[in-house]
Amino acid sequence: MEPVTLTTDRLVLRAPGPGDTAAVHAACQDPAIQRWTLVPSPYLPEHARGFTEEIVPNGWADGSECVLGLFLPTGELVGMSGVTMRSPGAGEIGFWCVEEHRGHGYVTEAVVALARWAFTELGLGRLEWRAEAGNEASRAVALRAGFVPEGTLRAGLEHRGVRRDCWIASLLPSDLSLPPAAPYLPAGR
Repeated sequence: MEPVTLTTDRLVLRAPGPGDTAAVHAACQDPAIQRWTLVPSPYLPEHARGFTEEIVPNGWADGSECVLGLFLPTGELVGMSGVTMRSPGAGEIGFWCVEEHRGHGYVTEAVVALARWAFTELGLGRLEWRAEAGNEASRAVALRAGFVPEGTLRAGLEHRGVRRDCWIASLLPSDLSLPPAAPYLPAGR
């Protein structure tokens, strides 16, 4: 699969490449990104290089993970978001935001654009969001983007060798007024 470029009212979403390595490294020095995401800690230059030069292009090439950087029109990095394929027709979305750009709605804007693309171009019928229980900032983004909370998964994720509870929410094409990729029959019908 070839990487795509998406645009929103305020952002350009494109696959990060080698020219973005320094910005990714700088952003991932933020203790909040290291605390709440799965990036290595400490986050070294070689981690950023591996991300932009191997992980991102390999994920696009084999269709397992579609990662897009969130950039202002000036080229400044705002954050990162991606969809990881989990099962046929379903994926999981993740994201982080550079500290100085938090609170402006950029990530919500990007998540909605990426979700629309995943539903219409990848044919996904379900997107999941998961975050360690307690990550209120990530939860706020997911809720603003339209994700519907489904509960807490006990020991639902592993973070730095420790099983932790996680929140889970989902987004369906119909939540964004899009037609479903396959028929859906809700419980009780």
